[in-house]
Amino acid sequence: MQKNIMVELGNRSYPIYIGPDLIYKGYIYTPYISGDKVLIVTNKLIAYYYLERLKNQLREFDVYELILQEGESTKHIATVEKIWSILLIYKFNRSSTIIALGGGVIGDISGFAAASYQRGITFIQMPTTLLAQVDSSVGGKTGVNHFLGKNMIGAFWQPSLVIIDTQTLNTLSHRDISAGIAEVIKYGLIHDIAFFNWLEINMQHIRALNLYELNYIILKSCTIKSKIISEDETEKGKRALLNFGHTFGHAIENDQGYGNWLHGEAISVGMIMSAKISHARGIISDADINRIYDIIISAGLPIYPPLGMMTNKFIYIMRIDKKVLYGNKLRVILLKKIGNAIIDVNISENLLYNLIKNNI
Repeated sequence: MQKNIMVELGNRSYPIYIGPDLIYKGYIYTPYISGDKVLIVTNKLIAYYYLERLKNQLREFDVYELILQEGESTKHIATVEKIWSILLIYKFNRSSTIIALGGGVIGDISGFAAASYQRGITFIQMPTTLLAQVDSSVGGKTGVNHFLGKNMIGAFWQPSLVIIDTQTLNTLSHRDISAGIAEVIKYGLIHDIAFFNWLEINMQHIRALNLYELNYIILKSCTIKSKIISEDETEKGKRALLNFGHTFGHAIENDQGYGNWLHGEAISVGMIMSAKISHARGIISDADINRIYDIIISAGLPIYPPLGMMTNKFIYIMRIDKKVLYGNKLRVILLKKIGNAIIDVNISENLLYNLIKNNI
């Protein structure tokens, strides 16, 4: 049942292990730990289920822990300062290791702390949410939110290993599972129509947490993302396609307050809006638009922005997103067809304004 993928980045390449009960298999991940000191960063809920299990596999190391509050509100620079303080107080050095045990928030802040502490220490990802397993744990994007924008402060810092224990998904809510599925749908839309077709057929099995379907979507998503990252690590070109729906989605998260809308929920609306721009530009068909609506609804995700979000504010927030190109042009990812995405920097301000106005 266990599957392995390599993210090919030369001397910074690393494996992704996917399978059940991997947290119990210390022999897989302990060889990737650098030095004798390990800091585990997690949150209260994940600590309750998995922290002691992980520590039992690390008895040969000097292990410290930081247990944070749950949610997106934790993802700010003050939390990273807490991590730095522990590393300094207990004299962690460049040959020490941070393990991120949790969802995307834990992974992002732990990775940023690892990237910046003594200019970079070893970092291992152990994602426990579907969204983190299929997206944020892979690729080396780390960072924190600022009240003016999501993920505006951060660094590219690749982990030395990603451990995806699929059993951790059994403790997630239906809402969290749906939020993760949004990123899975994205991979089909931007890269692989056969995968999209498969998702349409198997969506209810995925939402029911059937093991075969879960393992398949995680493996497929990580394979697609790993290939794109190997070609464009720092988002100079093709990697930007992974941002499909994100410029709109991040604006929703910022407006509503981080965590009130889950990332995947906001991205699902963003994908609808990006698809509607594609349609308005005459690129994709009515049939494609209908299929996109249908699959997002079948995943239990929203298709409309939150009530009360003003059009002007929507565009303002989008313009301070880091995905704006030099020259103040919005970079939006559009679809030529399902399975084929393109980067567009020539979106008419009027088209954008009218699309948003007609959707909220």
